[in-house]
Amino acid sequence: MEKRVDVLVVGGGPAGIISAVTAKKYYPEKKIIVMKSVADGCIPCGIPYMFSSLKNPDENRLGNASLEKNNIDIVASEAKKIDRKNKTVEDSDDNKYFYDKLILAVGSSPIKLPIPGIEKEGVYPIYKDMNYLKNSVEKVKKTKNVLIIGGGFIGVEFADEISKIQGSNVYLVEMFPNLLNNSFDSEFSSIAEEKLRSKGVNVFTNTRVEEILGRDKVEKVRLSGGKEITVDSIILGVGAVPNIKLAVDAGLDIGKGKGIWVDEYMRTVDPDIFAVGDCAGKRDFYTRKDAPVLLASTATAEARIAGANLYKLKVVRENKGTIAIYSTYIDGLVLGSAGLTENNAKKEGFEIVTGNAEGMDKHPGTLPNASKIKVKLIFSKQSGIIMGGQVSGGMSCGEMINLIGVAIQKRMSDIELDTLQMATHPYLTSAPTMYPIVLASQDASSKM
Repeated sequence: MEKRVDVLVVGGGPAGIISAVTAKKYYPEKKIIVMKSVADGCIPCGIPYMFSSLKNPDENRLGNASLEKNNIDIVASEAKKIDRKNKTVEDSDDNKYFYDKLILAVGSSPIKLPIPGIEKEGVYPIYKDMNYLKNSVEKVKKTKNVLIIGGGFIGVEFADEISKIQGSNVYLVEMFPNLLNNSFDSEFSSIAEEKLRSKGVNVFTNTRVEEILGRDKVEKVRLSGGKEITVDSIILGVGAVPNIKLAVDAGLDIGKGKGIWVDEYMRTVDPDIFAVGDCAGKRDFYTRKDAPVLLASTATAEARIAGANLYKLKVVRENKGTIAIYSTYIDGLVLGSAGLTENNAKKEGFEIVTGNAEGMDKHPGTLPNASKIKVKLIFSKQSGIIMGGQVSGGMSCGEMINLIGVAIQKRMSDIELDTLQMATHPYLTSAPTMYPIVLASQDASSKM
């Protein structure tokens, strides 16, 4: 069957949904269809919380309410082929869609680790499919000894959540020297590790899983160094790779970072085809190098740019590169990072100074539920421009890192942060006289 559509969005995750909704906002007269290969999707960032925090895994379902509200059609099918010459997409049900504009939001797939035994029963990659995830959660919760491979954000969050299950014995294996190695300097990574250890999680850093042992199902793993651990189930929390086959088969360019090449407006080499989210290439905000940052927050920012720029370029909707802004939560501890870490800035050859501050997130700090806050900011030594920041502490850090993210995107200087005007309240924030971001900036200024 042949169908005609103004805007075809391939992919029903956060990037696909926001692309379609944004396009409808800017071009309300256009007919838009979202093609979903997974009929029952999930909220990606909520996957770890399906194990414990959510009363029912179904609460993490990614619904279609925003699409239906905006009169955007939904098709449950998988795109199989793009014909750029005739501007068509063929799907798995033998339908052919003639499009005017095409947005690829086809996401990513779990990294396949070359570990002997990885195919055994009891090993669970993370697929963003609600039915698969519910089944995996049910099976893992019935096991006692759970091993998570990967000490990045999702691996740390899995370890925290599964450790809450009564009777569970949790192992976390990370090949780098520190947890959250790519996003934090060691003084912040150590806070996360200490928190997990205090909850009984067995953390192995500088360690690899060499082999998964057992006849048909997981029974043990052998770690680098020869140590063997009894394990009933394994979760792969090692990240993902962009889904690019559809784009490659269509002759679209791929960047050095293995994502689909896009310009500042999320256009591919074909001006009528856009790519957003995990499948699209990313470039670092400061160096313009390829940056494999696969986050729903980054994906939705790109989606808004693509949706706005489909037919007319809106210059204010320009993608200036990813600042790799993250936050995570471990049993009451919040960690956030944006921009370059001190280690990464030095590796790139930047001349920097750092500013540090500690304080409380309420004033006075004796108020109920007050938490200690730690802030680190990275500045260019000569220009004083902020290049990165890290925070740890209580719940307020979740928005504090967003403030740092805005400062990075607007290229604010230490002087501007020194004179930052902020709203404060005893129960809500640090004291205006001791605001950690200002103090950290002043600490850096004294070293310039």
